[in-house]
Amino acid sequence: MKQSGFTSVRAEREYDAVYERGLAALPAPAAQHDVETSFGTARVYRFGSGPAVPAVLLPGRAGTAVMWAPNVPAWSRRGPVYALDLIGEPGRSTQTAPIRDSAGQAAWLSEVLDALGHGTVHLVGYSFGGWLAANHAARSGHRLASLTLIDPVRTFGELPVPLLLRTTLALVPGLSHWGRPAFIRWISGGADVAPDDPVAAVIEAGMRTYRIALPTPELLTDDQLRSIGIPVLALIAGRSVIHDAAKAGARARALLPDTRVEVWPDATHAIAGEAADAVNDRVLAFLAETEART
Repeated sequence: MKQSGFTSVRAEREYDAVYERGLAALPAPAAQHDVETSFGTARVYRFGSGPAVPAVLLPGRAGTAVMWAPNVPAWSRRGPVYALDLIGEPGRSTQTAPIRDSAGQAAWLSEVLDALGHGTVHLVGYSFGGWLAANHAARSGHRLASLTLIDPVRTFGELPVPLLLRTTLALVPGLSHWGRPAFIRWISGGADVAPDDPVAAVIEAGMRTYRIALPTPELLTDDQLRSIGIPVLALIAGRSVIHDAAKAGARARALLPDTRVEVWPDATHAIAGEAADAVNDRVLAFLAETEART
């Protein structure tokens, strides 16, 4: 089975330059860790400090820690925040062994959380990172105080056919030079993306220079969702292109035992950036509520 990686040494250098500019959009990290796992090395940045239960952030596909730039300043004021680059994705993490299935995805994340050394953490995932967080919670959630899922892919609903077609166009050689920018605009609700937007630049560079060889996320089953017994906040974008928002919200409400499901009707899949202040406040309120209960 192939492993993820950059298409060439030159491609990696080009990506690194874009990534470094993207990191400048984040606050200076308080610490940086390279955590060894059975599947590779995970790059982890820590922001903030204090006694609060830490939040661990899992980004969307190719987003890296950079995609949390609109959120980290607010969240790190309450306590420690760890932002990961995902193994098998563009960024500063490296993959050294194949990740064959959803169990493997949960396994490397468990190893990272164990290495961080905290008794419990709040796990926050966005898009693909939301699926990764929910997949972990359904398989090995003993360290989790809560779960925040921001428009998670293939967690509460299937991928629509138009998304699959546009993803293909964004990756096919010869078409990708216009397909990638068009895909980023489309997934953000058709809004023009600023040329100097650091998150969009990192995602585009990752799609261009890196080949992901990970298993397709499996839609979580009813039994898996029912097994997640910790408090869950699910923020679903009403204009999302990754699932039918109304059906996804209904399934989450029906199956998660301890959940707060909110469908934000005007939000696109770029919800965490386009509505950053509102998302930041809602997540902080949920974390405070969860900790008050315990």
